[in-house]
Amino acid sequence: MRVAVIGASGFIGSRVVERLHLAGDAEVRAVVRATARLAGPARFALQARVADALDRRALAEAMAGCDGAVHTVAGDRRTILRSVEAAYRAAEDAGLKRLVYLSSASVHGQAPAPGTDERSPLSRRQPIAYNRSKIEAERLLQRLRRSGRVELVILRPGIVYGPRSYWTGGLADELLSGDACLVDGGTGICNALYVDNLVHAIQLALTAPGIDGEAFLLGEEETVTWRDLYRPVVEALGMSMDQVPAVPFPARWNWKGPVRGALRLLPGPARAGLHAAHAAVRRPAHSPFERSALPKPAPTLEKALLHRCRTKLPWRKARERFGYEPVVSFEEGCRRSVAWLAFAGYPVASLP
Repeated sequence: MRVAVIGASGFIGSRVVERLHLAGDAEVRAVVRATARLAGPARFALQARVADALDRRALAEAMAGCDGAVHTVAGDRRTILRSVEAAYRAAEDAGLKRLVYLSSASVHGQAPAPGTDERSPLSRRQPIAYNRSKIEAERLLQRLRRSGRVELVILRPGIVYGPRSYWTGGLADELLSGDACLVDGGTGICNALYVDNLVHAIQLALTAPGIDGEAFLLGEEETVTWRDLYRPVVEALGMSMDQVPAVPFPARWNWKGPVRGALRLLPGPARAGLHAAHAAVRRPAHSPFERSALPKPAPTLEKALLHRCRTKLPWRKARERFGYEPVVSFEEGCRRSVAWLAFAGYPVASLP
């Protein structure tokens, strides 16, 4: 099977390329938006194409001869909506059989109601713009499928952690800069999903029969809290959970969230330099957690809602319909994540 991965240089896209290629189950074609993005795929003997994810014609040329495609493009509302339409129409032009779209469990909100599953109605009356954009994208794709020829499978992962993830590297950055915190002590449920479990689900969704037009939540066996997700990274950096400020659900929201989101797009060394400069200017006489005289960090609205989640989202539909089972446990996923932090140059004091 020939599979095109659109957005192959991103966190999830690059891992899809790696796993599919190394497993040998598919002939992978990495599709990136610029030549500079080919550095990652160039490590392997595989095909690669340069095509703007918003350009239908370029995408069709890039996917010519493929059987299926995986859409992993991230971005703002415009990018999300225009890229899914371009990808679906390009898949039709190129004669593909199936498109697997990476949506998000956040279409149900950061703190979904008990009993939420794939049958639950999606509401655009949500405070997070990303959620609304993902809902619009799913609805657009479903409309295109009703009149189109390419099969469609929608996957809704939760908090995807692991090497190169914000929920691993970004968390380490926040811990080192003193910006990390846990709303209500981190006792809320974290719908965590190790990246290789997501890739496994994508592999199955590319070929499983009888799932055209369906959406699937994805998760892991374990029920874990946000403290559980934070703890391995905190301890690897030589800190303790007692040093992570526990903050109440805030009455006002942190305006820094969008700025931090933009900073995450910078290369690692540049981001690390900005963090170091910021820390030196703001609190030169303090370690990241000597905060008695300093204000506690404030979470973004998105993070505050996530930390207040009380619902473990079910993934039995994916198990029943296409045989999905997590291939990496939460404990092992955390171990691999910490090992990557050490490999990436973070000041890891100990490995689990």
